[in-house]
Amino acid sequence: MALGCSYGTHRVLEPRGVLPQPARRLDNESAPFDNEILVDVETLNVDSASFHQISESVGGDSAKIADRILQIVGERGKMHNPVTGSGGMLIGTVRTVGPALKTDLKPGDRIATLVSLSLTPLKISKIKAVRPETDQVDVEATAILFETGLYAKMPADIPDTLALAVLDVAGAPAQANRLVKPDSTVLILGGGGKSGLLCSYVAKRNGARRVVCFDYSEASLERARRLGCYDEYIQGDARDAIAVMQAVGEKADLTLSCVNVPGAELSAILATKPDGMVYFFSMATSFTAAALGAEGVGSPVDMLVGNGYYPGHADVTLQLLRENPTLRTMFEELYVAGR
Repeated sequence: MALGCSYGTHRVLEPRGVLPQPARRLDNESAPFDNEILVDVETLNVDSASFHQISESVGGDSAKIADRILQIVGERGKMHNPVTGSGGMLIGTVRTVGPALKTDLKPGDRIATLVSLSLTPLKISKIKAVRPETDQVDVEATAILFETGLYAKMPADIPDTLALAVLDVAGAPAQANRLVKPDSTVLILGGGGKSGLLCSYVAKRNGARRVVCFDYSEASLERARRLGCYDEYIQGDARDAIAVMQAVGEKADLTLSCVNVPGAELSAILATKPDGMVYFFSMATSFTAAALGAEGVGSPVDMLVGNGYYPGHADVTLQLLRENPTLRTMFEELYVAGR
């Protein structure tokens, strides 16, 4: 019986001795080991920070975005953006389940992976469509899920592309559900984006007294207004820390950084009470900049790394769509209509 390491180190080609996520290159060619799952991939949901960076680097041209994704996967054996360090997740159909695995999965099950593409061996034979409006890419590809890899079976009552979109950010609303306290002030940077909208509903549902949306584009602010879970809406550049702090006014008990650009670390810190907390969900965050920046401005604020996993996060996030018809309709318009 050919068993690989449960964490996937047997797939690491370079450098040896590291886990798959920080590795520069993975083996995406070898046949599945007896404790691996082989998935036929249909759609990649590329991390927002990663897709934004790739799109900007090629002038927004969809064909060039596809070429760059193929280049990254060809060089690295995984969709691991070397600039942002982030990946995304995928949806697909299970082709084979290793005989050594104890799992409820079987061939033919449709799943979304809940681990990053930055650690998932991936081989793309064809990119069928690039969808810049949703950060999604339709592909013909195969992927390997390791023994410790997390996944969610696709729900019967929610369209696949919608489920994929929200599961990609499931950690944010699940953490918000844990962190938002009644009668608190919550600031969401990037509040009109996918994770920001989900978190705003959780904040309002959990009894926050003041929920503030800060976003760059009017289109994002309009989405936030339509959902109606915010008390205030501020348009501005989240990279301008002093301007953000002044615009917000009363500092937040909890700030959620959901932006998809780097350089917003100090804005989140300065706009948060010294005894408050900043949750850096954005993969564009420099945690060095956050730590040294907080030290530099003399803020003892607690800072939480945006771990994309929290127990039960998939179920929590899918339930939000079932609870809030406006939220579901908005996301269906973005991720389902016209496909």
